[in-house]
Amino acid sequence: MKTQPPNSTETLLEASTQFKVVRSIDKNFRRVTFGLAIGIGLILVWITYSLLVIALPAIQTFGLGFLVDSTWDPVKNIYGALPHVYGTILSSFLALLFSVPLGVGVAIFLTENFLAPKILQPIALTIELLAAIPSVVYGLWGLFVFLPAIKPLFQGLNHNFGWIPFFSTEPGGRQLLGASLVLAIMILPTIIAISRDTLTSLPPKLRQGAYGLGATRWETIMLVLLPAALSGIVGSIMLALGRALGETMAMAMLIGNANQANISWLAPASTLSSLIANQFGEASGLQKSSLFYEALILMVLTLLVNIFAQMLVSRFQQVE
Repeated sequence: MKTQPPNSTETLLEASTQFKVVRSIDKNFRRVTFGLAIGIGLILVWITYSLLVIALPAIQTFGLGFLVDSTWDPVKNIYGALPHVYGTILSSFLALLFSVPLGVGVAIFLTENFLAPKILQPIALTIELLAAIPSVVYGLWGLFVFLPAIKPLFQGLNHNFGWIPFFSTEPGGRQLLGASLVLAIMILPTIIAISRDTLTSLPPKLRQGAYGLGATRWETIMLVLLPAALSGIVGSIMLALGRALGETMAMAMLIGNANQANISWLAPASTLSSLIANQFGEASGLQKSSLFYEALILMVLTLLVNIFAQMLVSRFQQVE
């Protein structure tokens, strides 16, 4: 029995209708996503404007000298952010110093089959669970378990290397270095997860080509895979830095909240976010405005980090 050939006119009309539907959906989708993007930008502008309005009295009173003044005296209504900016930047730098080599190393360990998959899977799951722990839990653990456990190490650093300015202070219960170590543990899952995903997504031909040319496993990792995954690894580091800059509860519990910029890492310090958390509840007038000024500074710092991250990632992608 012969089948009736399809009507070419009907087929064209059906295809044209489907094309119009798809085009309409695509057009609406673009409008919605464009509107959402504009909305996110407007929210950012709104937040910045709100902070600026409340911080305006402090900005008018102290100006840019707020950034270089070390005094924080609510009695005399004199405020300066230098110790807190210093503590924020230094604690974040130390956290990255400890977490980046370990995070990238663990990501390599998890992607290059050094152990059987049935052993690597629980390790990867455990690392991902670290990111779900609330920061206040990290703070409590650091305060009552971690810092007392490693206090002998800090005392040894002070006793043997006290001639180095970084270890010149007798370590107390709360200080910058201990808080930075806990902060490094907090941002470690971010670096590991993104670096691992970047390494996993690399084309298999990179490994196969390197092995085919006679490269060893470590030559392949160091000379082929890491350069190819550099943009993703840099992105993970910048994202972790943004998390470190804005960390509040754990730092408020661990860093000591001392209003001084001490060169010693074993001395108490303070950060922008920890100061805001500690004093906002009882602040009023110019003190409250100064805290909003610090919040504005923290927002600008985080924004600059994100812009710098985008520039770095784009540059590495162009090189690749």
